[in-house]
Amino acid sequence: MNKQELITAMAEKTNLNKTNSEKALNAFIETVQEALESGEKIQLIGFGTFETKERAARVGVNPRTKEKIEIPATKVPAFKPGKDFKEKINNALK
Repeated sequence: MNKQELITAMAEKTNLNKTNSEKALNAFIETVQEALESGEKIQLIGFGTFETKERAARVGVNPRTKEKIEIPATKVPAFKPGKDFKEKINNALK
């Protein structure tokens, strides 16, 4: 499912038009990004948790030249699905 398909599905479920569904989705995405940028964690009970994790600096290997390279520390966004979300997916796959 791509973004336009998601907007269409949201519009059908909420009885909003596609324009308002797109605004709602964009607002959600921007809010999550801004919260993670400022170091906050977002917990949606039954769905999951969005948070920022720190990845330590490490030494990697360039596969083409086999040369060792320094990979700097970085922050990465992470999503951990909630219990209800995981159960729903597992039940759907059975």
